[in-house]
Amino acid sequence: MELQLKHFSHEHALIFKEEPSHESDEYACCSGCGKVVSGPSFSCMECRFYLHKKCAEVPSEINHPFHRDRNHNFKLLSSPPYEGTSLCCFCDKLCKNFVYQCSCGLSLHLDCASFSYKIAEKKFEEVDHIAHIDPLISTESPNEELKNAKCYGCWKPLLDSAYFSLDCGFCLHKKCAELPLEINHSLHQPRPRWFSFHYRNLFLQFNGTRLPCQICRKRPRGLVYRCLNCKFALHIECAEIPIEINVPYHRSHPFILQFNSENFPCQNCQETPKPFSYCCSSCKLALHVECISPPPVIEDESHQHPFNLFWKQRPFFCDACGIPGNCISYICLTCGLTVHRKCISLPIVINLPRHKHPISHIYFLGEDGLKMKRCRICDGKVNTDYGSYYCSSCNYICHVNCAIEDYKSYMFDESKEIGEQSLGSVISVIKESKVGNNAIATEIRHFSHQHNLVLSDDIEDDKRCDGCILFISAPYYHCSQCDFFLHKSCAEVPRKRRLWFHIHQSPLTLISDFIFVCGVCDYECSGFAYKCGFCKSYICLRCALVSSDHASEGHEHRLVFYENKYAECNACGKRSMVPYWCSDCNFALHDKCLKLPHIARHKCDEHPLKLTYHEDNAYPQHRYCDICEESRNLKSWFYSCTICDSSAHLDCVLREYPFIKPGTTYEEGDHSHRPLVFVRKVYHYPECHICCKPCQDLALECAETGCNYIVHWICIKHSFF
Repeated sequence: MELQLKHFSHEHALIFKEEPSHESDEYACCSGCGKVVSGPSFSCMECRFYLHKKCAEVPSEINHPFHRDRNHNFKLLSSPPYEGTSLCCFCDKLCKNFVYQCSCGLSLHLDCASFSYKIAEKKFEEVDHIAHIDPLISTESPNEELKNAKCYGCWKPLLDSAYFSLDCGFCLHKKCAELPLEINHSLHQPRPRWFSFHYRNLFLQFNGTRLPCQICRKRPRGLVYRCLNCKFALHIECAEIPIEINVPYHRSHPFILQFNSENFPCQNCQETPKPFSYCCSSCKLALHVECISPPPVIEDESHQHPFNLFWKQRPFFCDACGIPGNCISYICLTCGLTVHRKCISLPIVINLPRHKHPISHIYFLGEDGLKMKRCRICDGKVNTDYGSYYCSSCNYICHVNCAIEDYKSYMFDESKEIGEQSLGSVISVIKESKVGNNAIATEIRHFSHQHNLVLSDDIEDDKRCDGCILFISAPYYHCSQCDFFLHKSCAEVPRKRRLWFHIHQSPLTLISDFIFVCGVCDYECSGFAYKCGFCKSYICLRCALVSSDHASEGHEHRLVFYENKYAECNACGKRSMVPYWCSDCNFALHDKCLKLPHIARHKCDEHPLKLTYHEDNAYPQHRYCDICEESRNLKSWFYSCTICDSSAHLDCVLREYPFIKPGTTYEEGDHSHRPLVFVRKVYHYPECHICCKPCQDLALECAETGCNYIVHWICIKHSFF
């Protein structure tokens, strides 16, 4: 008589077999543990469904010693509740078959549940009892299987005696397997609660939720000692460090491991205080746990000689970064240098996106350099007697810490597949002529237009560049068949380009023929844009071509980019963060104001309006805006027409959509005809078909002959962005 089993995980009855009876069963996998079926098992006669006898007999619910939160139990499920995301809280591998699941989200493989349970209960004899399937061995010397293995308890390499399962891959240091389930640690001092009992002791638990260790602040995998009532957790190795230590340079008192309530900085590295450190409260000193035993000698490729530890604490200026220190230091006996420990491994060369050349670390600038220079990142003074980053090609200098922090603020593309050649031109030369020793392309084909473009120097009134949307200036390319114009400089920009100010330092791609919002100036634009493949942001051509030290016609010196300058903008008069600054003159410009168009058009004047930087007219009647009729700040920039003797605020002239070119086509929207065309009505204002108000600003008009459809851009743009 066959032994049958009705299991919750399968719809049909399962038949018991002592051994696989058919050749096809030899490589069948158990639906419980996922291993190849061998030995006694259950199988379905109608389906290819198999279960080891031991997997079929596991309990439907377990209370695991390594998980005591609110007496949660693990319940057996036939598959993970969250496909592809359930990780075993013991081995940290993906759960694919039967899984023990707790209501708090922790998962356990069947084998992991059995193995860890027996280890927690210290039932090593039961582990040995099942050795005929998964032989568990104790070894005192590493072998081939142990070279890359890590302990599932502390996730450290298995370099000392360990328990290791050759078949399953379970690994535990012998000391981790024999850890007590419960400890009383002096760092854990719970406050009394009125309505609940707070455990004093810490329990050895799965760290499936990745609580950070209170001492090292890392989020360990595997097992931790943690409190069941609060989020206090300790690494296994952190729980074993001594509570009291003595250090050679502070002999009057010992250092005690405790909560660093007064945030004393670490005496060895001067870094940010951590919650738990070794402290001497009497002397107000602290040490990070990892800084207790600094290496006596450090060798690094950034310097040709070794640095030796100098234990005695005395104030010093670091020769590598110029920052004062009052902690232990390292000295180079050959060169006579005294440095922070962290400054030993400073990179020799840094490629800052904001600067075109690599900058090199130097310990002093030498006799030829000035004693004091200004940092090109923070504008602070740089003492050249100490270390800095310097570019000799262009006399560029910055503080060490400024360069390091600026470099860390970017995300770099480490792939080498995109070289400088692939960042090249987007034009094909059709004809060219020679001027002196230079060849100039007189006719080109550009990727953004279907016809050839011809070079010209004749100024076209009211024509805008289809790349940057500014008014055309010579030299430029134009299409003889269409109203299409490109500045020569805009036509020659590369198809892919890294932008120095963008956080993602991978090449951005040049695209055209659509409406977008620039991620830098925040204007809605037509024309060309560089698109980032990571954050999907768009940057208009005007912003993309600005350098970190940019020239402005409104100021005699080049303006340098600084991130944290707060001042009054000399263009608009508004006080806020102004990134472009001349430190010699205290002259500042907003990002938008630096890129103001030199020429603009407005219906209030038939002539082009020119950006004007200084008010030369002293008569009071000329101190008003001719558009809004409000007063103007005489110190601020404005637009003026010398023929009509008119002047206006910057915002009044540019209005809301200064960088969408009239004539640009738009293929979206609900209108039956395509395309719609951007227009600006100057004299006749037809009613918008959506809001029924006059179209006095940017509008979209149907290009179909005989169709009078027109709508405000603002009325339909929300469905587009």
